[in-house]
Amino acid sequence: MTASGRLQVAPTVAAALASGAPVVALETTLVTHGLPPPDGVRIAALLEDDVRASGAVPATIGVLAGVVRVGLSASDVERLAATADVPKLNLSNLAACLARGGAGSTTVAATVWAAHAAGIRVMATGGIGGVHREVAETGDVSADLTALGRFAVAVVCAGAKAVLDLPRTLEALETLGVPVLGFGTDRFPAFYRRDSGRPVDARFDDVADLSRAVALHFELRTGTGVVVANPVPEAHEMPQHLYDAALAGALADAAAAGVRGRAVTPFLLDRLRERTGARSVATNVALLRSNARLAGALALGLT
Repeated sequence: MTASGRLQVAPTVAAALASGAPVVALETTLVTHGLPPPDGVRIAALLEDDVRASGAVPATIGVLAGVVRVGLSASDVERLAATADVPKLNLSNLAACLARGGAGSTTVAATVWAAHAAGIRVMATGGIGGVHREVAETGDVSADLTALGRFAVAVVCAGAKAVLDLPRTLEALETLGVPVLGFGTDRFPAFYRRDSGRPVDARFDDVADLSRAVALHFELRTGTGVVVANPVPEAHEMPQHLYDAALAGALADAAAAGVRGRAVTPFLLDRLRERTGARSVATNVALLRSNARLAGALALGLT
C-alpha cells in the first residue's frame, strides 16, 4: 500500500508496472451512475477486455472499505455496483469517504489522482467533466479539470460530456496548460456527436505519432495531464436532430427540478436515456469501448 495505506494496487497491476508493461486506468462512475444496471458491470468487464486486446493491462479503480483499489476484481466491481447510494468520488470528498471506511465510485478526477499515485500514465473514460452551462450563476466547474491541471495522466475520451459548456471547457483546459490532442479529428468531439464545432490543439492520425507527443509533454514536466479526444465511431454517432431535441429537453427538466452540483450530470444522462430510448446507451457503450482500445494502444506506445 501507498498514500498512508489508503491506496492498494492489485498484484497483477503492480507486476505490470514494475516490469514497465503498459497499464490503463479505468473509472467506476460508469458502473454506478453512468449506465443503467446491470449494464455498468457488464460494460466494465468489456472495457477491461478491450484494454487487454490492445496489449495493455487494465486497472479498474474504485473505493471499497475505505481503501482506493487500483485493479478491482470482477467480484469487487459487482460489490461496488450493489452498494446502496454509493457516492461519486472526486478530489473534495475522497478523503472523507476513506476516513469513514466507505465505498465509492471514482470520477475522472479521483481516477486520475489514483492512477498518478500508482504510476499509471493513461486512463480511458467516456467523457470528461468540465464547465457547466450557466456557470456564471452556479459556479459549477468539474473537479476533472482541476485534476487534469495537476496530474500528468493522459485521459482518452470522446470529448467532454455533451451537457456541458464545451467552449468554456476548452478555454479552461487551455488556461490550465492541458493540451487537447485529437485522434483522427481536427475538432473537439461532443460525446454523442463527433464534432462540437471547436478545434483541438493538434491532430494525430497514427498512434505512434500520438504517443510521441504525449511522451514529450510528460518529459517537459509541466505537471499537467493530456486530453486525447477520440470521436465516437461514426456508425454509432447520435443523429443531430435526436441529440438536439433530447439535450434541450433534459436541460429544461434539470432547470425545472432545480438540480445542482454532483447530481446534475447523472440527472441529465438519465433524462437523455429516457428521451432517446436505447440510442444514447448504445452510443455511450460504443465510445467507451473505442476509448478503451485507443488507451491501450497509447499505453503500449508509451512503453
